Amino acid sequence: MEKKFKKIAESQVVISELMLPSHSNFNGKIHGGYLLSLLDQIAFACGSKHSRAYCVTASVDTVDFLKPIEIGELVTLKASVNYVGTSSMVIGIRVESENIQTGHINHCNSSYFTMVAKDSEGNSLAVPGLILENDDDIRRFVKSIKRNKMKFKRKKEFHETDFSSKEYMHLLEDHNVKIID
Repeated sequence: MEKKFKKIAESQVVISELMLPSHSNFNGKIHGGYLLSLLDQIAFACGSKHSRAYCVTASVDTVDFLKPIEIGELVTLKASVNYVGTSSMVIGIRVESENIQTGHINHCNSSYFTMVAKDSEGNSLAVPGLILENDDDIRRFVKSIKRNKMKFKRKKEFHETDFSSKEYMHLLEDHNVKIID
């Protein structure tokens, strides 16, 4: 069977939603939890569109809240497949808010969700490869490789059964902690 490849544009998803008072927190800004729900929805849509299968969220690697979102702004989420493994995909998401009265646009959030394609029995399913067409596509794919390697290294270095706090005590000296023996 020949391996299938897809262009990134074939799986991209864009959604826009007006931010309502019901989406706000006690400070009058859009609640981060509401935004996380939208991020998970678009990651699912993008991953499912790429794989043509049901997808589950395996991890949320990064969520950078850059600017607050105001009630009454139009929020647009743009999702692309940045990386594919065998059954996993890293979905890069950019969030922009637009003041619909002035037209001013803010980049509010960047996120990376790892989604895994599943069959009807819940087993991981192979996903199509990616066709990389330009430097941005290559940069995003390589950045995902690096992020995955760093995540694996961090997981291995700080595994609870192998961790020795004595090796890291010097790192705590300049931090706002008190250690009680």
